[in-house]
Amino acid sequence: MMKRLINIAAILAAAVSLSSCLAGKYMSSYALTPEPHGVADIERTRHKADSLMPGSTAWYDSLKTIGLLKDTMIVGHNNFKVHACYVPAAKPAESEGTAIVIHGYGDNHLVFLYLVRMYRDELNYNVLFPDLQYHGYSEGNHIQMGWNDRLDIEKWIPIAHDIFKDDFMVLHGVSMGGATVMMTSGDELPDYVRAFVEDCGYSSVVMQFNNNRKQSFWFIPPDVLQSASLVTRKKYGWGFWEASSLKQLEKCEKPMLFIHGDADDFVPTFHVYKNYEAKKKGYKEMWVTPGAVHANSYAKYPQEYTQRVRDFLAKAKTL
Repeated sequence: MMKRLINIAAILAAAVSLSSCLAGKYMSSYALTPEPHGVADIERTRHKADSLMPGSTAWYDSLKTIGLLKDTMIVGHNNFKVHACYVPAAKPAESEGTAIVIHGYGDNHLVFLYLVRMYRDELNYNVLFPDLQYHGYSEGNHIQMGWNDRLDIEKWIPIAHDIFKDDFMVLHGVSMGGATVMMTSGDELPDYVRAFVEDCGYSSVVMQFNNNRKQSFWFIPPDVLQSASLVTRKKYGWGFWEASSLKQLEKCEKPMLFIHGDADDFVPTFHVYKNYEAKKKGYKEMWVTPGAVHANSYAKYPQEYTQRVRDFLAKAKTL
């Protein structure tokens, strides 16, 4: 009888293990290799850009037509080719610096044209805005959730500096782009990288995926994240637990502005408080926008958003 119970227990354990493994494999694939993506999804994101700020793609196309807005490609992390666009400030001779604008999950360089326009037309910054791997015109075999994207951003930083020759650079990202900014901020960067703006970025990949699990896959136990992380590490060389904005922020000494909507339930608002607290060194500001849902702070408060960024950058230049 005991032997039979042991055998049944072993079978059940194997079944649970297999189920967890399969669920982990599915979750890793579902989260990191969605379809459609990249070039196949450009048209949807053109419409999204215009929904966030009417006329954005017409503005983009007009600058491209007259040769002010240009494309470039470099070899990024893991030897994938990565794409970016860049455009000079509205008044290049009086440029305030260079901004690198970083998009979010499933988007590309077109989606946050409102930020590119803000920096170029309102703040008079030169701007470089890349496609992260597996997005837009960039190559890649999966979405890197900001963690390895930071390695590509660290390649774009000197490229942007060589193009524009500024001694002041700010990195500004939204959602996964905000997480990318925070994850980059803890690495050793050139002195001319002087400030960071993160808008509704998550504190860690684990926390974000766990929130997604609760929202969409509530019937799947949290243990599946361990399995999905192992699958991701084996397939792509990184795991969920290492991909932490909080750990990187602990090392960040340069000024950072944290922005988050208080009605955000996709990346819940508590993330910004954890992120703000994690940054112990250097100057920091936080703006929690009333009534704003995910990635909605600019759309809801465009003038205040622009002014807060302007004031923050002016302060950063004095430090």
